[in-house]
Amino acid sequence: MRYILVLIFALVSLAFHNSDSKFTEQSNLINLWHNAAASANFDAYFNAVTDDFVFLGTAPGERWNKKEFMAFSKPYFDKGKAWNFTSRNKRFKVLKKNKIVAFDEDLDTWMEGCRGSGVLVKEKGKWKISYYNLTVLIENEKIDDFIQLRKEK
Repeated sequence: MRYILVLIFALVSLAFHNSDSKFTEQSNLINLWHNAAASANFDAYFNAVTDDFVFLGTAPGERWNKKEFMAFSKPYFDKGKAWNFTSRNKRFKVLKKNKIVAFDEDLDTWMEGCRGSGVLVKEKGKWKISYYNLTVLIENEKIDDFIQLRKEK
């Protein structure tokens, strides 16, 4: 019986490993992108995104195309201190085989827990980030207080 349990555990572990490794290239891109921001590497950060990239930030007016986001971000990168997001629990969904992948991730940030979601596209054999949405997480039982805080001027 013990051998059967060990075999089942090994097979389940292998199945999860194989599904995780299916998105290694995409996961590495996201990690490198976050690391480029943390190390204030402007070129690496923006070379990881498509020309038609869109970034949605946490504030109501934060919807930027690549050019706008570069202009917004440049002063932070120039000071040598952009932002530092640590990604955990990435999940991927293939939208178009070998061409488009959606993802979401949990993030540790200075804003506490956040979630990022986005779309990766393969351009000329290389994965790039085409769309990214950063969201601050708020528990449902705290939403009324949050709404009131947003109404304050």
